[in-house]
Amino acid sequence: MTQTDAPHLSPDFWEARYQDDNSPWDLGHPAPGFQTWVGQQTPTGGSLLVLGCGRGHDAFLFAQAGFAVTGVDYAPAAIAAATAAAEAQGVSAHFLQRDIFDLLPDWAGQFDWVAEHTCFCAIDPSQRDRYVDLVHGLLKPGGQLIAIFFTHQRPGGPPFGTTPAEVRQRFGHRFTLQSLTPVPNSIPRRAGDEHFAVFQKP
Repeated sequence: MTQTDAPHLSPDFWEARYQDDNSPWDLGHPAPGFQTWVGQQTPTGGSLLVLGCGRGHDAFLFAQAGFAVTGVDYAPAAIAAATAAAEAQGVSAHFLQRDIFDLLPDWAGQFDWVAEHTCFCAIDPSQRDRYVDLVHGLLKPGGQLIAIFFTHQRPGGPPFGTTPAEVRQRFGHRFTLQSLTPVPNSIPRRAGDEHFAVFQKP
């Protein structure tokens, strides 16, 4: 499949969405599911990578909770906005404009945590097994993926939907499932369409 066949695979597609301020996935604040998770943690810290970080709202949450955060996104406008917001808010987080699939091998085994929110649903579904391998490669042994999966059943995309069963099947080949539950405090337009997962790399 080429970028012409699937324009959402192109950085230009996502950059245009940010330039036009057509980014409905951007909540303007951290995802409620992540806010709940952070509030339930005893202080742990460690290195954490946010894949498809957008304007950095989730990254700021994790940084303020004591994690050493790196955010990665395809779109230059998103990274510019995240970097500027981090500086304005005095948040210590590093942002990188990159195709996530180009992070390996340079970043192999560098992270204690990988955070997923609206990235898995944005890539072409044919790339999902590759995405699982990417996350596995980025994490240290014993590292964890914390993820909010968009489990809607609408056709087309992006955002491309998934199911809890697919999440278990795809990630279960390389990770140990710690938990997979509906998000109880999603924003209204996503109510019933999100699951929170924690997977651990052996």
